[in-house]
Order: sequence, then C-alpha cells, then structure tokens
Amino acid sequence: MIMHIITNFTNTAGAESMLARLLNVSRDERTVVVSLIDVSDRNRARAANPQVSYISLGIRSLAGMVGAPFELRKIIEREKPSVILCWMYHAAVVGALARSFGRYQAPVYWNVRQSLDDTAAFSTSVKIAVAAGKLLSGLPQGIIYNSERARRLHGERGFKDRNSIVIPNGFDMPPPVATTPKVPSVFGIAARLHPQKDHATFFHAAALVHQTHPQARFRVAGVGLTSDNPIVTSLLAETRLPSTSVDLCGDVSDMASFYQSIDALVLSSRTEGFPNVVAEAMSHGKPAVTTDVGDAATIVGDTGWVVPARDPPAMASAMRTVLGLSPEEYGRMARAARERVQRDYELHAIDRKYRSFLQV
Repeated sequence: MIMHIITNFTNTAGAESMLARLLNVSRDERTVVVSLIDVSDRNRARAANPQVSYISLGIRSLAGMVGAPFELRKIIEREKPSVILCWMYHAAVVGALARSFGRYQAPVYWNVRQSLDDTAAFSTSVKIAVAAGKLLSGLPQGIIYNSERARRLHGERGFKDRNSIVIPNGFDMPPPVATTPKVPSVFGIAARLHPQKDHATFFHAAALVHQTHPQARFRVAGVGLTSDNPIVTSLLAETRLPSTSVDLCGDVSDMASFYQSIDALVLSSRTEGFPNVVAEAMSHGKPAVTTDVGDAATIVGDTGWVVPARDPPAMASAMRTVLGLSPEEYGRMARAARERVQRDYELHAIDRKYRSFLQV
C-alpha cells in the first residue's frame, strides 16, 4: 500500500493535479492520501478512485506544523504503508521526521515540484521548508524531481543527490477535435494569481500586442483572476489594456473547455518545475508561448516559442509571431504540439516510471 503525503490537497496546482492523475490510474491497490491541511471534494472527484482513503490533519498554523510529525507518525504506524511518497517541501520535511521518530520504518521518498529559478517569489513558510529540506535531504531513500532543472538547482543549493531521478508529469490524452483551418487570435493563460506566475509580465505583453493587433483577445483563468480583484484591476489600469480585450474567467473547473476556447497558451512564470498547464494545453493541440523556466523549453521543443522570464517585449514579439501564422502553419504547429505530448508524456508510461523507482 502506498501512502502519499501532500501539503494541501485542496489546491489545484501542478502537484495536486499530478497526484490526482496518478491516483486515477492506480486502481489495483489500496492507497492512502494524507494532507497536512485538507482535502477538497474537487480533488477527490478528479482522482475518482474508490480504493483511495483520505486523511486530513487540518494544520493551519506554524505551531500545528511543528506537531505534525508526531501526529503523522501515529497514522503511519496504524496504516503500515509499504512506501511513503511526500509531495512538496512541507510534506517532505514532516514525512521524513515522522519516519525518523517512529518504530515502523517504511521507505520514504520525496517528490520535489519546484525549480528554484526565483526563490524571491517564495513565501516565508516555503523558504523555511526549503532550508529544512536541505538539512534533511539525506533522510529519504530517494528524491523524484519533475524537471532536470529542478534536480540541478536543488543540487547546487545543497540537497543530497545519492538517489534521485527526473520523472516528468504525465497526461491523459483528450480525444482529438476536428477543427477547420483558422488564423489564431485568442491567447489564454491559466495560473493562480501569485508572484511566481508573474501576471504583470503577461498583461504588459498583452497590452503591447494590442497596440499592433487590436483584434487579439486574452482569456485569463485562475484563482484570483476576477474583475473584482483590485490587484487585477490595477494591472489592467497600469498597462492600459482595454477590458474589452480581456476575459477574466477566475477559477475554472472545466479546463478542457478553456483550452478549446483559446488558440495558444501563454506561460509568464518566473519559476516552475514542470509546468502542467503547458503540456495540458499542447495535448489539446494548443501551441505555447512560455518563459524559459523549469523544463518548459524541453516540453515545448520546436512546437512553440520560449522567451526570457520578466521580459514583456520578448513575450509580445512571440505572441505577434503566433498571430502572423497562416491557417496552414498554425494547423501544423497545433498537431505537432499534441503529438509531442502523446509521445513523451503519456500518463500510463509515467505511472510505470513512478512504480519502478518506488519499487512497488
């Protein structure tokens, strides 16, 4: 039996999405998911696996986090998992300490999801967890990184590397959708409102594009991306991007429909590990314009455009290139993007890599 320990299984970011996908394809054995904070009904539904049991520790303070290893130790000794996989820094630290304190010594592995491109964007809590992770990184039996860049940067930061592997995220391929040739005009971005995602760069780039291509439209999905958020309205005012050109969608549960409503995806992040949203959009046949963070450039390959982080003019230039594609050229890029994900990131193949490394 595998036990997954994750910081917060109410979020819908990359780590939570990948865990839900793995749970969905692991239907032949009992699995336990322990969330340090909570578990959402939405993530239970995404996993859609009756073999999974969920335990929430309900930790919402630093004092609670200090006591978490002792509470988790009791759960581990009761459930007796054959292997423990800890997702993200807080869960990694708590899981390693819980095993160290306990009598039941199941092998513990870490799953690291950041690339450390821009630690200035981290919260104080995450910075503390990264520092603790460095000190404790010799405790796990192995570390899974979701990008080669993440493994390299963590090694440079002092994380132990006696047994590590890079396993990229995996994706279920949506059915192909028949489309007629078209001139691309709609860009989408899907990311929660957070400094790491650098929406300011996206909005500034969009404003530059609007000056030369007023027909372009921009769809913005993610928690916090709503018209009543003063941060968002301030960004729109600062960049002078007309609100009529922007569709603020907020938190979107039906991402498949969102991807189908755009022509190209934009990722403006300052730091990533393996950006799920890029490969997800590509699986729907949507080429990507992405900043050069994490393994984004590796994911895109020659099916999209890679620009420096925090460089609105460079991002705007790439977006204008997309707008200049003929229907035939755009169709070729769209097919190439989908085929790349199908070849390199198919979910069942990624699941087998996890099981091989964890020896389950």
